[in-house]
Amino acid sequence: MQLRAPRNSRAGMAALLVILFITFLDNTIVSAILVSVQSELHSGIAELQWVVGAYALTFASLMLVCGSLGDNFGRRRVMLVGVAIFGAGSLLSALATSSTLLILGRALMGVGAAASEPGTLSMIRQLFDEDRARARALGAWAAVSGLALALGPVFGGVLVGIWSWRAVFWFNVAFAVVAFFLARSLLPESVNAARAKLDLGGFFTGSLALAAVTYATIDGETHGYRSAQVISFFALGVAAGVAFIVVESRGTRPMVVFAHLRRWPFLATLVVAYASYFSVFSIFFFVALYLEVVASASAYTLALDFLPLLGGMVLSSLVAGRWVGRVGARTPMSLGCAMAAAGVWLTDRAMSPHVGVGDLGWTMGLAGVGFGVVAVAVTAGGLRALPVSESGVAASMVNTARELGAVTGVAVLGSIVNGQLTVALMDRLVKIGVPASFRTQIITALTTGTLGNQAQAYGTNSSAQVKAIINQVVNAAYGAFSHGLDLALGISSILLVLAALVAASAPSARTSLLESIA
Repeated sequence: MQLRAPRNSRAGMAALLVILFITFLDNTIVSAILVSVQSELHSGIAELQWVVGAYALTFASLMLVCGSLGDNFGRRRVMLVGVAIFGAGSLLSALATSSTLLILGRALMGVGAAASEPGTLSMIRQLFDEDRARARALGAWAAVSGLALALGPVFGGVLVGIWSWRAVFWFNVAFAVVAFFLARSLLPESVNAARAKLDLGGFFTGSLALAAVTYATIDGETHGYRSAQVISFFALGVAAGVAFIVVESRGTRPMVVFAHLRRWPFLATLVVAYASYFSVFSIFFFVALYLEVVASASAYTLALDFLPLLGGMVLSSLVAGRWVGRVGARTPMSLGCAMAAAGVWLTDRAMSPHVGVGDLGWTMGLAGVGFGVVAVAVTAGGLRALPVSESGVAASMVNTARELGAVTGVAVLGSIVNGQLTVALMDRLVKIGVPASFRTQIITALTTGTLGNQAQAYGTNSSAQVKAIINQVVNAAYGAFSHGLDLALGISSILLVLAALVAASAPSARTSLLESIA
């Protein structure tokens, strides 16, 4: 006999999935607006990294402490506050007149997402008393999170094509209003009977360490990694990281229980979660930027190029739950990472200024299949690796590892790509014979997305000789960009291969999604 959840539980689950969808969607939807933001706000590559990274940074920094706040003061209450903050950040982003305001709005959205997202998983236990219904709800949670990530570039491309990049954030405002009233109407309050002391020391030192290192990594692209400012922030990050380890080791209610990291299956799951998000953003950020800047893809063309990735992630996430239920998380995580690595590497091989969906379709699709499998497997694997009483901690740590991967992926890979746009491009311009007075202007034009328009304007009424020089400059600039993309995607594929080996080395445990959440 098929077991069904009560109608009010299903309605509450729908409200949770709406909130989950919008918070995960905004990890990747901005990849479709990067060039539009460049053109209107004249943002550089480093500023675009912050447009992406500010959301993931605040999301990762605050997720664990917001989960504790929900446990203490009410998961529904904290979730509603988070949705309201997310909507306010979206409104600020929609109205932004500068890169700074847009980055601030994205950071505020990340704060809202951190307050909203932890409850979407922990409240499943309150909505569903019956074990099998919980298992189906967990499968839906994993599928929707993967769908939202994959849908981001496609949906964002459509919105940009219809109106502008601001449409993405106006959509978020409307979606946040709907999510707020759904959650307020359909979700019961859920709170722990005994309040736990908040780990403010761990929150402060951990957030400071992450923010300082991320800032230094991105700022180093502009001021150089040997500058006193960048070195100071790296030193601050290391000191705060050491303080975080000391505080968490001695705390009575730490956000991160280091004893859990001695469980190899759980640690392996965290490694895979980190590596998969680090690598997936090499496609969502850098491939999207390349297609728009070098391949001159329109918003609709970009959406079409990303459809195979979307399809791969959706289809694989739908079947991965049953696969994990039959064989455990180890094999799906390992094979998923391997497929994703192959897809990322083959995508890099296919990239060219004239690339289209016919070239990228199967490579992006393969990467999507791998990422979809991993998204489901790490959720189930993380929950299964710890005792049932620690399921909330397990879910928060896995999601934090994901967002940390996103932050560092954008920062580290961005510094590599940006380095090619400054150092390697400068060398190429010297070889071409471009005067020193014009080299900086050319680099600035490329990093702010205006190179193509300026080259066209200069070449309109110029002689054949001048046009030939302009073509050489443009080719040199796009060549430097392509070389940076090669390095970024190559590093991502290697990291995924290493993650596959880590997952394969973890002890095998036959489990089901039912056992993970029961």
